[in-house]
Amino acid sequence: MRNAALLKKTPVGRILPFLAICLTALALVSCASALTTAAPGQYAQPKQYTLDNGLKVLIVEDHKAPLAVFQIWYRVGSVDETPGKTGLSHFLEHMMFKGTPAYASKVFTGIISRNGGMDNAFTTRDFTMYYQSLASDRINLSLELESDRMQNLLLPPADIESEKQVVMEERRLRYEDNPQNLLFEEVSEKAMDVHTYRNPVIGWMDDIKALSGEDLRRHYKTYYAPNNAVIIVAGDVRAGELIGQIKERFGGIPSSAINRPAPPAEKMHKGGRRFTERSPQAELPFVLTAYNVPSLPDTDAYALNVMASLLSGKSGRLYLHLVRAKGLALDTFSEYDAFSRHPFLFFLGATAKDEAGAAALEAEFWRELDDLKTNAPEEREVQKVKNQMEASFIMGQDSIYFQGEMLGMFEMMGDWRLRDKYVEGIRAVRPEDVRRVAQKYFDGDNVTTGVLLPEKSPPGVAPQNRSSQTAGERGHR
Repeated sequence: MRNAALLKKTPVGRILPFLAICLTALALVSCASALTTAAPGQYAQPKQYTLDNGLKVLIVEDHKAPLAVFQIWYRVGSVDETPGKTGLSHFLEHMMFKGTPAYASKVFTGIISRNGGMDNAFTTRDFTMYYQSLASDRINLSLELESDRMQNLLLPPADIESEKQVVMEERRLRYEDNPQNLLFEEVSEKAMDVHTYRNPVIGWMDDIKALSGEDLRRHYKTYYAPNNAVIIVAGDVRAGELIGQIKERFGGIPSSAINRPAPPAEKMHKGGRRFTERSPQAELPFVLTAYNVPSLPDTDAYALNVMASLLSGKSGRLYLHLVRAKGLALDTFSEYDAFSRHPFLFFLGATAKDEAGAAALEAEFWRELDDLKTNAPEEREVQKVKNQMEASFIMGQDSIYFQGEMLGMFEMMGDWRLRDKYVEGIRAVRPEDVRRVAQKYFDGDNVTTGVLLPEKSPPGVAPQNRSSQTAGERGHR
């Protein structure tokens, strides 16, 4: 994402926007039971088209306001990168704003801005998405600009080298100079032995330095093709008219031969993993644990989602017990992204007041998990978080951006129609399901723990972030 500030929603900045949308729903639990009558079929249903070159198009007509959102999703992310080429998808996202023969560098955003719109993009493990929000009578600008850069990106050497410095600085700012985020990287890498999810989306520093113009051109020519893309338009548009314009702009772009090898399957651990880092940049101790778990459409993902909500937030179990009751931590969180193409990780974390508290936190995490394994949570507690999750999901449909994003997220997992099964899956979770997944995935073999401790430099010695040095060395593993 070009706007790095948008990534600072959590200590790692990796929770996708839809997981945090409509936080006001937390105040609506008392009336959320009324929302459970909303049938998934009541969501705005897209009209689907497929062009001869393989481009898939989803159009949602929503005429509440004269606005529209154009999104183009490419099925390529860090999961598709090879050893030594990490960060390539994110780097190419930056370069997509550097111009074509028709539109010079930085002209794209200027045109959108002058027409009263906004644009941005972001890269994840599984996909890269570009979007523009505009008055609906200006949506033709998106068609013109996006079709142009799908096939005519210049990638001049001077811009590549200049933007490489920007990406490297982004990595330094978000990771090398942020010991908590760096710990997330290290835990993710150590928790996964072979799967490419173990690498950060932004890439390892040594790999970013070594990426070449040829690497970018090969990646662009392979993956930025209509048969590897999905266009989603939501808002005040007429599908019948718009699809004709999309065919005119995109229909002549040739498809690409894509040979996408499946990432190697991760195996369950035989023994837990643990490490400690000391950093002079760390102000307080920070403890992070990760557990290898499945993602959607595996049915266990729904119970894991509910479990994450039970543990997170200021009304969640971790905060109530570790901050409010025992005073061991200053904050706590649980993070689980069910919307991944492949199994990933379930995180628990907390910031301790001191090193003694950090040592105690690991044991307290296990007490919380053991309690869930032994005693299924009460029905009322589970229903509360289910109401909150459903309220956020349903209320989010009022946003045309969110409508498009949800369709895109599920389409990237396999089929946008999975969206209509999500609420049903959450509703079906019972307290016993939460206990079952706690027993199944949260044990001493399937855990990776990272502990971050402050380190004060001796007088007159410049601070050295040991973690950042280690991360740089990992680029050529």
